[in-house]
Amino acid sequence: MQEPLSADTTLRPSVVSLAIRDRAALYAAYMPFLRHGGIFVPGTRPSRLGEEIFLLLTLMQDEQRYRLAGKVAWITPAGAGNHHTQGFGVHFLDDEAGRMLKKRIEELLGTSLGASRSTHTM
Repeated sequence: MQEPLSADTTLRPSVVSLAIRDRAALYAAYMPFLRHGGIFVPGTRPSRLGEEIFLLLTLMQDEQRYRLAGKVAWITPAGAGNHHTQGFGVHFLDDEAGRMLKKRIEELLGTSLGASRSTHTM
């Protein structure tokens, strides 16, 4: 006699990889208006607000691959106005990995953080 199958109610975060190769792309993807910082992930992958994401991020010339958890805080659907790219924004968590990545991105962007150029989200 077989044992009944039990449902695992623990959902694991989705794993998402993103490589940002230059400063302009980083500027367009960074979300400084989120409390702990965040990054926009372009693509057609379905997502929900509040969904947990595990992000593997490569930044320009950095040899380190950043690994951190976050939550979907922004969704740009297909066909959004103003020619915005489809995708979702990941809000970094207030943990060591999130703080370290926010600091590194802001170091790489430097004074361009105050620029008024459009981004994937604004």
